[in-house]
Amino acid sequence: MNMDNKKRHRVYINSDKLFTCNSCHCHVLDQSSIISRTFQGRNGPAYLVTNVVNVSVGTKEERMLMTGIHTVADIVCNHCQIKLGWRYLRALEKPQKYKEGKYIVEKSRVTKDFSWDDDISSS
Repeated sequence: MNMDNKKRHRVYINSDKLFTCNSCHCHVLDQSSIISRTFQGRNGPAYLVTNVVNVSVGTKEERMLMTGIHTVADIVCNHCQIKLGWRYLRALEKPQKYKEGKYIVEKSRVTKDFSWDDDISSS
């Protein structure tokens, strides 16, 4: 992985609908960043997203995926180093170009961290 040893400051997402790393609960993405919920990761269902925070991008490599050959780089949580998915760097086929610069985040690696509704009255 292409990561330095410097301590990174965590980025906190100001949202009541965010997803956190399953392992360390570091903020990873806001629900509004999700483009599609129907993608496949290495370990099952995944999200295609526009933005992530608190991740490091690894070394690029050519990978044969379900939709053809892509240049990708794995992404890992900055805090606990668990692999969360990958970033699409380049797609060879024209219909797949829309994925470039976007991220796959595996559903099994993140947890929905939605705030409780303040309007609920206690009994």
